[in-house]
Amino acid sequence: MTLTGWRLLLNRVLFVPQRYILGLLGLFALANAFTMRVCLSMTITQMVVHAAPSEHIIGETCPDDNDLVNETLTTNVSSILPPVSMVFGVGRHRYDWDEKTQGFLLSAFYYGYVLTHLPGGRLAEKFGGKWTIGISLLITSVATVVTPWAVSVGGALGLFIIRVIEGAGEGPVTPGFVLLLARWVPPAERSRFGAMIFGGAQIGNILGPYISGLLLADGGDWANVFYVFGGLGIIWFLFWVLLCYNTPNSHPFISDQERKYLNENIVASGLHKKLDPVPFKALLRSAPLWSLVFAAVGHDWGYFTMITDLPKYFSGVLKFNIKDTGLMSSLPYIAMYICSFMFASFCDICIKKKWHSITTGRKIYTTVSSSLPALFIILASYSGCDRLQAVGLFVASMAFMGGFYSSVKINAMDIAPNYAGTCSAMVNGLAAVSGITTPYLIGLLTPDQTIGQWRIAFWTVFAVLVGTNIIYLIWGSGEQQWWDDVDKYGYPPDWKHGPFKKRQEDTEKKVVHPKHDHSPISDD
Repeated sequence: MTLTGWRLLLNRVLFVPQRYILGLLGLFALANAFTMRVCLSMTITQMVVHAAPSEHIIGETCPDDNDLVNETLTTNVSSILPPVSMVFGVGRHRYDWDEKTQGFLLSAFYYGYVLTHLPGGRLAEKFGGKWTIGISLLITSVATVVTPWAVSVGGALGLFIIRVIEGAGEGPVTPGFVLLLARWVPPAERSRFGAMIFGGAQIGNILGPYISGLLLADGGDWANVFYVFGGLGIIWFLFWVLLCYNTPNSHPFISDQERKYLNENIVASGLHKKLDPVPFKALLRSAPLWSLVFAAVGHDWGYFTMITDLPKYFSGVLKFNIKDTGLMSSLPYIAMYICSFMFASFCDICIKKKWHSITTGRKIYTTVSSSLPALFIILASYSGCDRLQAVGLFVASMAFMGGFYSSVKINAMDIAPNYAGTCSAMVNGLAAVSGITTPYLIGLLTPDQTIGQWRIAFWTVFAVLVGTNIIYLIWGSGEQQWWDDVDKYGYPPDWKHGPFKKRQEDTEKKVVHPKHDHSPISDD
């Protein structure tokens, strides 16, 4: 059978719309990416030597009654795994790392993560999201698998270096997916697809701590956590390479009906032609873009505090054992994942029926995902040693953060569908500085793991979330900006910084340049 014949056969067999295949594999990608990102938050509680406190500070720490109440019937998953760590010569060794060192190690991921956002966005725009995302996550997966070896060789320094490499691998993932969505998903479907793909992060935050807790229970080897999640990432890469493509026009298995529908409803001109260079002089002067950066910084400050340090709070302050810490750390993200689809569906309906504009929708759900979680985080900090109340309030906080996927996470596609990769890289890259700051800051603020110390940390989160939300409400937008398509919108009357590039003489005479030809992109 010829290649064309195989493509026609697969086109009939793969009757599911290809943008949903992309969405499903995107969900798996983000889920696995976040299991690799957050697994250290759980494993580090078993990697370090815990010194017994010299005295119990009444009213400041909670009693440790694990021996009495934390019996469990959960299967010890580590007992049924092959003793991989024994083969590589690593395993149950523990390290004498203080709280500041732990905070430094937990922040290491984000050093690499920040550095590769903008290069990743540019690579995605130049070569497409398929290979940018695929190779990036493959690097993170391999680095995760070799983490136990790196720790055994280099201790804290080895762990720091390998975590920086993992972060560098994940940096291009978000801008790559934002660009793919801008070229695969019509505006009226973006909230749902944004929730589907980026909501995979919550699947990772659910399964990461929970599975880690099972693997670590009853003295389980912490190295197995890295082997499991890294191995799953390598398997995902194989499916991604075979089934996903950069644009609908380059996909060999897509139906003619879906291709026609997407070409008629997607506004990104990059779907049809090669783009001009990124208009950085306009990007850096764009109030909507900078307000989006601030909103993302606020969200990430609260979000990274939760995913990085909440397991430590449950273990160090509320005194849950490791299995229960994994379960309790997962519950907030289950709520966030469910609510993200509820918010996304309602937002898409309102936009489609024109009950409110895209701008209004983005501002509503930015507020829902910022100010409301800030309130519940503060209430949780005042719940003391009431475990049920504390967990319930943290669950409520993360549930409202589900509005993030209908607002800040996809807003770059609204204001710049053509340069969504670069804009998303700029937004997420600058916001990810929070991931460097928050673990180390919390390590400084909570040296004794007392309730009072953690309360100060949570008040800091409150101030950042609410303050950045106000900035976005003033300057945020959901409309395509003029600089994203100058040929369509032209320059504004008050633009005094010259053209983005020198036009050729034939362009000035309205002669179409070959690179503005509307032929489809043929790369895969």
